[in-house]
Amino acid sequence: MDTAPAAPDPDSHDAPPPGGAGVVATAEAPKHSKHTALPAPHWLLDPAAAFTKAAVAGRLLGQRFSFNTTPPSMRLWFWLAPALTALIGGVLRFVRLGQPPSLVFDETYYVKDAYSYLQSGYERNWAEKANDLFNQGIFTGLEKTGEYVVHPPVGKWMIAFGMWLFGPESTFGWRFSAALVGTISIFVLALIAQKMFRSTILGATAGLLFAIDGHAIVQSRTSLLDIFVMFFALLGFGALLMDRDDGRRRLAAKLASLTGADGRVAAKALLYGPWLGIRWWRLAAGVALGLCIGTKWSGLFFLAAFGLMSVVWDMNARRIAGIKYWVVGMVWKDGILAFVSVVPVAAITYVASWTGWFMSKDAYDRNWGAENPAGPWGWVPESLRSLWHYHSTAYSFHTGLGSDHPYKANAWSWFVMGRPTSFYIKNFENGEGGCTVDKCTAAVTSLGNPLIWWGGSLAILFLVGVWIAKRDWRAGAILVGFSAGFLPWLFYPQRTIFFFYAIAYEPFMILAVVLVLGMVLGKVGDRPARRQQGAIFVGMFLVLAVALSAFFYPIWAAEIIPADLWRRHMWLPSWI
Repeated sequence: MDTAPAAPDPDSHDAPPPGGAGVVATAEAPKHSKHTALPAPHWLLDPAAAFTKAAVAGRLLGQRFSFNTTPPSMRLWFWLAPALTALIGGVLRFVRLGQPPSLVFDETYYVKDAYSYLQSGYERNWAEKANDLFNQGIFTGLEKTGEYVVHPPVGKWMIAFGMWLFGPESTFGWRFSAALVGTISIFVLALIAQKMFRSTILGATAGLLFAIDGHAIVQSRTSLLDIFVMFFALLGFGALLMDRDDGRRRLAAKLASLTGADGRVAAKALLYGPWLGIRWWRLAAGVALGLCIGTKWSGLFFLAAFGLMSVVWDMNARRIAGIKYWVVGMVWKDGILAFVSVVPVAAITYVASWTGWFMSKDAYDRNWGAENPAGPWGWVPESLRSLWHYHSTAYSFHTGLGSDHPYKANAWSWFVMGRPTSFYIKNFENGEGGCTVDKCTAAVTSLGNPLIWWGGSLAILFLVGVWIAKRDWRAGAILVGFSAGFLPWLFYPQRTIFFFYAIAYEPFMILAVVLVLGMVLGKVGDRPARRQQGAIFVGMFLVLAVALSAFFYPIWAAEIIPADLWRRHMWLPSWI
C-alpha cells in the first residue's frame, strides 16, 4: 500500500489485446532453434488455467496486496493517514468559523432559505432589509408567501441542519454543515486516491493538498451550495470506483464458475459473458448523484459523465477477461441494469428532495397544476405538473442569466484563478477591531493556493497526454471528473458565472496533481537514487504548498491584518 503508482495497469496498453487474445496459449517455451517454437509472450496463459478466478482477477485488477494479509501497522495507516489529513483540514475550517459575524455574499439567500425550511419546509419571501435583522438574530422579516427560487432543496436542507443544531442566530451554526462536509470530503478524497494509486503516501498527499487549499477552505467556511455539489459528486465517483472493482471480482468469479472439468470455458459462454446481478455500489452512486442534482442542476453533468465512464469500464473489463463480443455483451448484460441502477435511482432521490414543497399548500407554483388546464397531460398528477412548470421557468432563468457583476469570471480564467470571488471585505482604522496600524483589512476571498491551482492546471493538461499515450484508466477517470465540473460552463459564455463554481472539480484537479507527483516519486522497484530524487522533489512541493497556505490563510478566514499586507497577497491586479 505504500507504493507509488506502478503497474502495468489492466486497462492500459500493457494489457492483453482485445478479444481474449491474452488467454489463448501456453506455458513457457524452451530456447528456440529451427525445431522449436519462439517463446510465448508473458501475457499468454495455458487455456486450462486462463479462467480460474485468480487468473481472471489478475487480468482485471492487476497485482494487489490483500488488506487482510498486510501488517497491522500498514492497515492502521490506511485509515489513520486520511484521518490525520481530515483533522488538519477540520482545524482550518472550524476554528473561528463564526467569522465574519454576518451574512456574506450569497449566504443572504441560502441561509435565510434554510431558516425558512426549518419553519415551513419550503422557501418563503423576506421583507426588505431583512438581512440587518437576521444578522441580529431577529427573524420577523419572514413572510407567509412562497418565494421563487431557482436551486433545488438539498443544499439548503444541509445548511438548515446546522442551524437546527446550534440555533438559527449562530453564525457557527449557519456554516457548520459546509465545514463538516468540507472536512469529510478530505477523508473521502484521501481514500479514493489510495484506492486509485495503491499508495498510502499518495492518498495522504491528496488529503493534505485538499485540506490546505484556500479555495476549499473558503467554500467550507461559507454557506453556499457548491461545497455540497462537490461533496455528493465525490461520493458518487467513489461509489463507482468501488463498483469498478466489485464488478470485476464478480466477472472473475462468474467466469471461473463456468469452467468445465478441463478448466476451460465453453466458447458459447464467452460470446457475451455472464450476467453480474445487482451492483449495490451503483445504487449508492445513484443516490449520491441524485443528491448532487438536488443541490444544483449542474450535478446532471456528473451523472451523465460518470454513467458513461462506468459503462466504458465494464466494456473494458469484458474485453480483458476474454469476452468475444464485449461491447454487445456489456450493453445487454450490464448496460441496461446499470442505467436502471443509477438514473432512475437518482431521479427518485431528486424528486424526494422536494418533499417539503409537495407537502406545502402555498409554496411557489405549488398550485399551478390545479389552476391551469392539463390538456393531453391530464393523466399526470397536478403536483408533478406544477413541479415541471416550476422547473421550466427555473431553466429559463438559468440559461438567460447574464447580468453584470464585478466578480464575474469566464470559465477559461479559472485555470489561472483570473478573477477569484471576494465574499467579504471590511476595512478598519487604528483601534477598531484590534487594528494596531493606520489601516487594516479583513477579507474572505475564494482564492486557491497558487501552487496547487497553477500546478493543477498543468497537471490536467499533462494527463491528457498520459491518457492518449498509455490509456491509463486513472488519468481517464480524473479527466472525466474534471470535465464534468468544468466543460459545461464553456457553453454559457454570456451567463454570469463565478470562480467559486470550480470547487465542483477541485478534487479531480488535486488527483491530477497527485498522479503526476506519483510519477515523479517513481516506482518501488526503481533505483534508490531515482526514488530519493523523486522524494526530494515531492517533499519540496508539499513544503512550499504548506508555506503558501500559511501565507494566504488570513485572507481566507477573515483575519484582521494590515492593509499593506492584504495588498501583498494580491499578486495579480484582477485579484483585487
